[in-house]
Amino acid sequence: MKQTILISNVTIVNYDQECIGDLLIREGKIEQIGQALQVEADVYIDGTSKNWIVMPGFIDMHIHGSAGFDMMDATEEALRGISRSLVKEGTTSYLPTTITQAVEAIEAALKNVSTFVNNEDEAEVLGIHVEGPYISTKWAGAQPVEHITEPSVEQFLNWQQLSGNRIKQVTVAPEISGGFEFVQVMSKEGIVVSIGHSDANSEEVEKAVQLGAKQATHLYNQMRPFHHREPGVVGSVLMEDRMQVEIIVDYIHSHTRAVNFAYRLKGAEEIILITDAMRAKGLEYGDYDLGGQTVHVTEKGAHLSSGALAGSILTMDQAVRNMKLSTNCSLKELVSMSSTNAAKQLGLSHKGYIGEGYDADLVILDMELNVQKTICRGNIVFEN
Repeated sequence: MKQTILISNVTIVNYDQECIGDLLIREGKIEQIGQALQVEADVYIDGTSKNWIVMPGFIDMHIHGSAGFDMMDATEEALRGISRSLVKEGTTSYLPTTITQAVEAIEAALKNVSTFVNNEDEAEVLGIHVEGPYISTKWAGAQPVEHITEPSVEQFLNWQQLSGNRIKQVTVAPEISGGFEFVQVMSKEGIVVSIGHSDANSEEVEKAVQLGAKQATHLYNQMRPFHHREPGVVGSVLMEDRMQVEIIVDYIHSHTRAVNFAYRLKGAEEIILITDAMRAKGLEYGDYDLGGQTVHVTEKGAHLSSGALAGSILTMDQAVRNMKLSTNCSLKELVSMSSTNAAKQLGLSHKGYIGEGYDADLVILDMELNVQKTICRGNIVFEN
């Protein structure tokens, strides 16, 4: 039996409106929004004089691991560990993300998610983001080059079956052999096709968009950069209104001015904040594994011995604070970039918004955007 929760005297922020009021949560859903609600509840949360802000819970569409666990561990324990750790940063749902690896390793990770069911105290697994192995060797980054292959529609549809139809996003380099057919088929299958680890030129990006690609994976990183005679992937996706762009706002993957540059070109409606975090997130500096590779984690980020960036140790709440600092965007725009845009991309009609009938996935923040409480599907799962 889920608790009935009444949250009073808080600033409720959606992408399209902001108001001071109350929220009633019952049976995991937002039942009522209003002023001075007089309702019996099991739990009362009063924001009077605290200046608390309530936003839709953060949705992370691109994360490999956290708290010592990685999606590619392919165990229930790993998914539980990741799911439990993410609520501390206000993340209420996410896409565990694969890495380019041997076919057997990818398939084991997919099968593991196919049978996974979240507990009530965990961030919800919404599906899977498959990053690689259909990418450019030129822009592999931390993706192991020896496992990169050409896109195979047949193989991927088999993977979708193995996953229990839980693959929601795929990162692909459309310009490689078989890439355009792959983009077209997967788009028609309802999967978010994201251009990443790609050497595509502007014409190839445009063709991929025409065929259904609608996102770019970790903007600026591991993609053909902008040049005034060939805009590359970076220039093309920044100018393409049909494309959402993921950004890792840790000031390591992207300079604060590059973040602001993307914000000015795309606007909050076309940016999705992600962490791209690996298993070292939340742990001490040191050496960790990512896809069989040693990653050195220091104050300068997570790097392979070659110097290549290997994911991040960024939290979503820090990404939100950094985005605010870089752009001076509004709270409503932060909601778009941290939750609503991801929900829309994934076709989720019950998340990414604070409205009656929506899932009670909420993050309560103070004025400095520090997480005070996280509520997942009507359960208080974290309190600062």
